[in-house]
Amino acid sequence: MQIRRADENDIAEVSELIADFRVTLAGFRGMSGERNLGSARKEFVEYMEKGYPMYVATEDSKIVGYLVCRIEDDVVWAESLYVLPEYRRRGIGTALYEKAEEIAENLGGDTVYNWVHPNNHAIINFLKKRGYNVLNLIELRKRWKGEEPAMKIRAGEHEFDY
Repeated sequence: MQIRRADENDIAEVSELIADFRVTLAGFRGMSGERNLGSARKEFVEYMEKGYPMYVATEDSKIVGYLVCRIEDDVVWAESLYVLPEYRRRGIGTALYEKAEEIAENLGGDTVYNWVHPNNHAIINFLKKRGYNVLNLIELRKRWKGEEPAMKIRAGEHEFDY
């Protein structure tokens, strides 16, 4: 496995992964997302144009995972982390995430910030193993038109539709 900075030549392969990531996220919300390569390509271009650090993991010259970081005022956010299902549990996500932690450390920070979907048990467990366990924000919004929450979530003494 090799970890390297992504470049514009990676657009086709990384866009495939971005599209898969977006479908996975839709599934966490109980929605069936369609794979949209056009939107994924636009997202890749936006990351590159904004100068977001983006890393890819390769095996045998194939891109099998990616990480995108967003940096705001020396605060590093893990914008997205995705590894192809058949390559998971091989240390690829860890190697990619270490790049985000390295950026944070180089900027004088102690942590990488993460927006995590509450149904994404895999990333929650991944982050807990790395010592991430402080919940500091809850995002609230009104229901979308036609949206039916699939479950309830508790945060402290509050209960929310989800």
